[in-house]
Amino acid sequence: MTVIDLTAISAVVLDTDGVVTDTARGHAAAWKHVFDAFLRGRSAPFDIRGDYLRHVDGRPRLDGIRTFLATRGITLPEGSPDDEPGAPTVHGLGLAKDRLFMEQVDKYGVAAFPATVALLHELRHRGARTAAVSASLHGRKLVGSAGVMHLFDLMVDGNDAALLNLPGTPDPALFLEAARRLGLPAAKVAVVVSALPGIEAGRKGGFGAVIAVDAASGGDAPGAEGVPGADGVSGEGVSAVVSDLGAIEVRGRVLPLTS
Repeated sequence: MTVIDLTAISAVVLDTDGVVTDTARGHAAAWKHVFDAFLRGRSAPFDIRGDYLRHVDGRPRLDGIRTFLATRGITLPEGSPDDEPGAPTVHGLGLAKDRLFMEQVDKYGVAAFPATVALLHELRHRGARTAAVSASLHGRKLVGSAGVMHLFDLMVDGNDAALLNLPGTPDPALFLEAARRLGLPAAKVAVVVSALPGIEAGRKGGFGAVIAVDAASGGDAPGAEGVPGADGVSGEGVSAVVSDLGAIEVRGRVLPLTS
């Protein structure tokens, strides 16, 4: 049993995709559709189990495009946000993916993982503060669509990253910004992540605990059924690997500050 001890930890910061919202499958499917159309006649198709996890998942959208295409020896012009979705530029592919993914969100909505919702309620009942982090410009919309925004004290998403010029994962800047807004040092904050860049960010950030959600460790967890978990996430800097946030026990409580 993985334990979050609230006598040592005062807040928990959760990555959004694959930890709070069940959106990893949708992201992976949208990327495959866009990349396969672009790669036809150029390279082998995009592989969800390998390419998505290793090169795209958890990264800011444009970084994921550059990183993945580099593995195929392909370099594209950057283009601009005014490009036509699907144009052979970094921005063009990103816009195509964004449009396709958000069409699915608008049509089908977004679900939050029940185990995550239960954990958030328990943490807040015991006095812990909570925050959500997402590299996506749509982070707030996704969390709001899932109906769980009220379970977070704050959110840091891609809009904040752009405004503050914060690098995306594997740099820990987004998670550290959440800790700063909570008014806590990193050592008093636990982070919960799933994608490999997020796990690396947790390792680098000096957080009090880094909990990795890995579907490969068993159970019906984020990443199952065609979207891989964070294979090989155990090791130095990771406090625990769980298949589901229902495997986490919360102990103690955060005492209110006294003057």
